[in-house]
Amino acid sequence: MPENRPTNRLTQLRTRLSRGALGFDAWLNDALFSGSRSFGEGYGRYAEKIQRRFRVTGVKRLVLDLASEGVTLGLAGGVVMLTLAQSAFNQTSENWLKAPDLAVTFLDRYGTEVGRRGIKHDDSLRVDEFPDILVKALISTEDRRFYEHWGIDPIGTLRAVTVNARGGGHVQGGSSLTQQLAKNLFLSNERSLERKVNEAFLALWLECHLTKNEILKLYLDRAYMGGGTFGAAAAADYYFGKNLKDITLPEAAMLAGLFKAPTKYAPHVNLPAARARAADVLHNMVEAGYLTEGQIQSALRNPATPVTRSRDISADYYLDWAFNEIKKLVDEGKLKKERVLVVKTPLDLAIQKRADQAVENVLRQFGDAFDVEQAALVTMDPDGAVRAMVGGADYGQSQFNRATDALRQPGSSYKPYVYAAALATGQWRPESKVVDRPVCIGNWCPANYGRSFAGTVPLWVAVAKSINTIPVQFSIAMGKQLGETHDARAAKLGRAKIIELSHKMGITSNLVDSVSLPIGSAEVTVIDQAAGYSVFANGGRRAKPYAATEIRTGAGEVIYRHDTSEPAPEQVLSTRVVADMNFMLNKVVDEGTGRKAAIEGVRTAGKSGTTNAYRDAWFVGYTGNLVTAVWYGNDDHSSTKNMTGGSLPAMTFHEVMAPAHQGIELKALPGFESDKAAARAAQGPAPTTPPPGAPAGALSRRSFEVLGGLGQLFRSVESPPPGRAAFNAVGDGRPLPQ
Repeated sequence: MPENRPTNRLTQLRTRLSRGALGFDAWLNDALFSGSRSFGEGYGRYAEKIQRRFRVTGVKRLVLDLASEGVTLGLAGGVVMLTLAQSAFNQTSENWLKAPDLAVTFLDRYGTEVGRRGIKHDDSLRVDEFPDILVKALISTEDRRFYEHWGIDPIGTLRAVTVNARGGGHVQGGSSLTQQLAKNLFLSNERSLERKVNEAFLALWLECHLTKNEILKLYLDRAYMGGGTFGAAAAADYYFGKNLKDITLPEAAMLAGLFKAPTKYAPHVNLPAARARAADVLHNMVEAGYLTEGQIQSALRNPATPVTRSRDISADYYLDWAFNEIKKLVDEGKLKKERVLVVKTPLDLAIQKRADQAVENVLRQFGDAFDVEQAALVTMDPDGAVRAMVGGADYGQSQFNRATDALRQPGSSYKPYVYAAALATGQWRPESKVVDRPVCIGNWCPANYGRSFAGTVPLWVAVAKSINTIPVQFSIAMGKQLGETHDARAAKLGRAKIIELSHKMGITSNLVDSVSLPIGSAEVTVIDQAAGYSVFANGGRRAKPYAATEIRTGAGEVIYRHDTSEPAPEQVLSTRVVADMNFMLNKVVDEGTGRKAAIEGVRTAGKSGTTNAYRDAWFVGYTGNLVTAVWYGNDDHSSTKNMTGGSLPAMTFHEVMAPAHQGIELKALPGFESDKAAARAAQGPAPTTPPPGAPAGALSRRSFEVLGGLGQLFRSVESPPPGRAAFNAVGDGRPLPQ
């Protein structure tokens, strides 16, 4: 019995502890309950006594509820507005108002000055030195409430909407001067809701950071005034040959009429329209109370007469792009620390003029019929030297460069990258048989333009006729070459190879990998398309577009030469692949969708492209001398009226390229060297040096390389298409030596 006593004591201790804990828990619960009840009863009595003093009913209650809801909605709206404002305020920086310290004078390929960029604004006049009549003409026409509003003028906007509704179109603009300045300083002319939202926030930002007079001065200094001039001071000198301080009332009215549509109303382009616009400005000054009817009569009877100027060749889009390229060289440290530069460019004013005229004429003649408003074009040498650039229909209306900055779907003009990737595997040649048949990846099944299938055809026919199913089949086949058996996964691997080659050839934009990428769903720029096709024209080397052949300091010291300062171009395609691609793309022009691009007497190759709903139309083509990419479409991505790449783009290509090849030595396309030999033969016999030991009349060593060896010629299983004598190959898909 004694040994059980410790156990009993332990049990008793546990019992006591348990009872103590239960007791403490009961006390705590009771205390909390009692305390909370007492607190609740006390707070209720307090709240009832206090709230009775603030209790409202009737109209006061309604007002209070509305105010409460207003505060709630206001806070929510403020959060939304701050979110929207982030994009706009990101455009600003600490040095946004400082003029760029880089001053560049541009020369064309022959050394003639063609323009300046950088420190290009004449801001030497103080705001109180601007002629009073010019300031009044500007405010009365563009923003009568300028000194009253806070950046956005709701009254002026409402008035503009009313006037436009009555006039049945765009009669009056609703943007304030501050909004226009915000657009000029920070934004492009792209018509989009995002741009308008950013413009509004930036206008408010400018009003907070600048006085009204500072805003007015910036606007007068930096607005584009047509003729390649920026600012009222430069425009007065350009149009009237005088200092801005000396302009008359008619001249001030004509200058004020330029701010909204400088190209449309430029007096050296359309003097009657400029004078009519000036008359409107004078009447606006009367309506605003600045002048009387009697004071403007003399100006109406004696309108301004500009100095005689021919319509200059416009290379503004080119120079804007070239200036950005020079800034990149500065950022890379290739131009030392020089800030005053003279840049010799590859710009060819004859081609530039022809390109401007071709786009203008085509849009004027066919724009309404095809419901198309915009175009872009780039012409370059096969090594990447950009000869001409058109960034839009009208630089005065929109300085947004569609040739370099707009991403658009290329449609079938992207297919050459697919075919080049396929030919590089060695599995196909132009005569290889391919089958145009239904093909699906998942639930996506591409269709051809004619909604039918051609069956078995040679590959060159599939390219010439722009068959859609073949590039998709190639993406699958290239993936299966890597060991993947499932079609969808194989297609993804194949597309990866296509994207990789596209970037090597010159496409710089991010190519979104989708099942429709092989038929041109990913977005590219016009200048990238020209660079990519240059690889075919130059024998397979990467051709990066460039704007400077030579750069000198202001003192004349040469600090940069493209041929010595840049690395040698990378070889991205073999000569065999290039020759085969040139043969097939030449067939597109001779027998396929690009026949309107053909240049008589000049071997031409290229590819058309048309996207869904006819939103984009392309033609990208080349000769041994030049490469040109052309795009037509609308800024808002709206559909055109059945416009295809073989229509207006191909016509424009011909209008630009045909004159450019007159009076020059024609270079043969790689793979078509026999063209040059035939041309020389037509001019008379010339001495030749055959390879050592070769019989008279034997082919040159270069011809053997292109043909892939005479042995393969005799083993060809079928006769070639007409004109294919230099490209005989095995038709069963077996690869030939490169």
